[in-house]
Order: sequence, then structure tokens, then C-alpha cells
Amino acid sequence: MKIMLDREKCTGIGICEAFVPKVFEVNDDGDLELLSDTVPAGMEHAVTQAIEGCPTQALSLEA
Repeated sequence: MKIMLDREKCTGIGICEAFVPKVFEVNDDGDLELLSDTVPAGMEHAVTQAIEGCPTQALSLEA
């Protein structure tokens, strides 16, 4: 599954990074960076939680 990021909606709060720091990282400028654009094996649940926890709904999954 592919992780989609809507940069216009993202505010860089970092909730997703707290859930899965191996996939999401807020850089020094406050912008979210996807360290992987696909869900790593074994991290499906954590990535789903991060996406569901995004207050701006800037993250989604695409099959």
C-alpha cells in the first residue's frame, strides 16, 4: 500500500512521527517527510493508526 500525503493540509504537528518514526519525520522547517512512501512489512497497524490520528486528514493510503 502506498502512503499519500496532502502537503496543503499537513501542518507538521508530528503525531504521525510519534506513531511511526521510521516512516514519518517532521524536518527542521516543520515539513513532514515520508521516509518511505509504502507501508513497510509488519508496520501496517502502526501506519494506519498514524493516518487515523492525523488531525488535518493529510494522510491516506492507496491500494
